[in-house]
Amino acid sequence: MRKLKNEELNRKSIAAFKAASKQPLTVILDNVRSLNNIGSVFRSADAFLIEKIYLCGITATPPHKDIQKTALGATEAVNWAYEKDTLSLVKRLQKEGVAVLAIEQAEGAQSLLDFFPEKNKPYALVFGHEVTGVDQAVVSQVDGVLEIPQEGTKHSLNIAVSAGLVLWDFYQKIKRG
Repeated sequence: MRKLKNEELNRKSIAAFKAASKQPLTVILDNVRSLNNIGSVFRSADAFLIEKIYLCGITATPPHKDIQKTALGATEAVNWAYEKDTLSLVKRLQKEGVAVLAIEQAEGAQSLLDFFPEKNKPYALVFGHEVTGVDQAVVSQVDGVLEIPQEGTKHSLNIAVSAGLVLWDFYQKIKRG
């Protein structure tokens, strides 16, 4: 077995990425404070052809060197917008027919293992602050809560890791149809 060289990876240009058909999936970052986490979420969104990222509240926006350090240029490809208030954004997306799901540990949460997205249905996934998670007002408003099953002692994943896991899960479930 031989590692592939970069030129063998069939990477899309930024223009080709922007023109490509996207997953019917939007990411909402609710008050994420770590610039490295924000950049990592951009990279995962790029990898799985996510439609858009909303950066809300205290979540920093590109361009910023610490976001760029982990995004590695994905901020140029992935569509994004800043919204001051996450709750208002969630309500607006719901009015537009988007199913909004929080990634959180909450009463009545559904295991990510048991969730299967409907093909061609638009979804938005809310990821929260590294310490306090998704704001309770947002959790109370969303259409559902998904929980990543964890069996260790911490029951706490870094936001970038959580986003990578959940975006991969949606991607592969949507692809398999």
